[in-house]
Amino acid sequence: MSLSGKEYEKMTKKASPPSPKILNLIKAFAIGGLICVIGEGFSKFYESMGVKEKTITSLVPCTIIIIAAILTALGVFDKIARHAGAGTIVPITGFANSIVSPAMEFQSEGRILGTGANMFKIAGPVIVYGSAAAVIYGAIYYVVQVLL
Repeated sequence: MSLSGKEYEKMTKKASPPSPKILNLIKAFAIGGLICVIGEGFSKFYESMGVKEKTITSLVPCTIIIIAAILTALGVFDKIARHAGAGTIVPITGFANSIVSPAMEFQSEGRILGTGANMFKIAGPVIVYGSAAAVIYGAIYYVVQVLL
């Protein structure tokens, strides 16, 4: 069976109706913003407990990552992400989800060859290219500072 480009396009449009872009945008903004508000709430909570500001800047992301990892393990994070889209991917919660999800999926293959070998399948490239970009940016910044 051979389809022309126009026939294929017609089939795909029929099979996948357009998504409500404005509603998706609002949901992503609202839920992403809520995650940030929760982070700010943890910041204020730790501040009220007398934790130093320098420690709070590390403690808040760690807390949010742990919560996102637990919600992923319980299957709740995926339900939230289904509605929020990029609202859950962009904040640090998306990183936690990208580590825990593959780890859970491959746990039946064992701790080393399953969980250990596969948990960075999604986040690994982000870590590698993010680190490389940081090194390149740092080198460019250094050269510009020396020349000026």
